[in-house]
Amino acid sequence: MISQGLSNRQIAELSHRSLHTVDAHAKSIYRKLAVKSRAQAVRDAMQKGLIDLEACE
Repeated sequence: MISQGLSNRQIAELSHRSLHTVDAHAKSIYRKLAVKSRAQAVRDAMQKGLIDLEACE
């Protein structure tokens, strides 16, 4: 959902999770990828084969 450009608030609403939970998961992803932004996280995840944007459409 991050790779689709959704905000944490939008992800929380769509997934029926609290904003706090989504924020925590996003921070965990950033930490594991050693990045500081959403754009960096998406780029690195794509480069590592963790996500496929074509499959997200």
